[in-house]
Amino acid sequence: MSIAQPLKFQRPFLKWAGGKFRLLPKILHHLPQGKKLIEPFVGSGVVFLNADYDRYLLADINPDLINLFRDLKRGKTSFIHYCANYFTEANNKEKRFYELREYFNQLEAGKERSALFLYFNRHGYNGLCRYNRSGGFNVPFGRYKRPYFPGHELEVFAAKAQKAEFRCQNFRQSFNASRNGDVIYCDPPYLPQSLTANFTDYTKQGFSYDQQAELGFLAERAQGKGVFTAISNHDTLVAREIYHRASTVLHFDVQRFISCDGNNRSKAKELLALYKS
Repeated sequence: MSIAQPLKFQRPFLKWAGGKFRLLPKILHHLPQGKKLIEPFVGSGVVFLNADYDRYLLADINPDLINLFRDLKRGKTSFIHYCANYFTEANNKEKRFYELREYFNQLEAGKERSALFLYFNRHGYNGLCRYNRSGGFNVPFGRYKRPYFPGHELEVFAAKAQKAEFRCQNFRQSFNASRNGDVIYCDPPYLPQSLTANFTDYTKQGFSYDQQAELGFLAERAQGKGVFTAISNHDTLVAREIYHRASTVLHFDVQRFISCDGNNRSKAKELLALYKS
């Protein structure tokens, strides 16, 4: 698969914690050709946007994310114009933000809820996506002077989405949907970076240590039926143990932003486990 220069990579329309835009050269270089690309943890869809396959199966357990992608695929330009109506000066006020957030938490799935999910992604604090124990979206106001409306990025995503199927499902279901000749890329919630960190907050996100281990097992099993799998994670002793049966495990540094300070950067250890079919 040919690799474009970094400046030519397509950015996603969503802000997303742990996004892989900076790692695209490494990830895409190691994804082979295949019948279909499957992403069990699609996130912003940045790998999907920059990969070259005939078909895509893109999944996540967040129904708001998947419904937004589906509404964009179906509505195309008309849905994009609908979303733009929320990006006004009047809606970029703290009081209005919390009014819309309360309204959002009472809405059923539909294009209005999907448009608001995009609004919160760009107006909420640091682009976070977070829910309370009752399932209510609870990200605070972001205080941006003029939130960017990603019109062009939405158009690009909508066009490529015509080749994709979006499913709200867990990673096991995504692996079970794979067939010989498919390629899977996994970007799960990451392991803690240190042994002193615990899994308390991590488990609240719905992804425990046992699920991390299960992901490695599923990749190994998929390998046996002719499916290539690549998995990203922090490069830790625990991760190396989980992925020790992979065909290849690559280790490298990646520059990360710390908190909200764009000038405060740190090197983090990253790995990419490859289970070659």
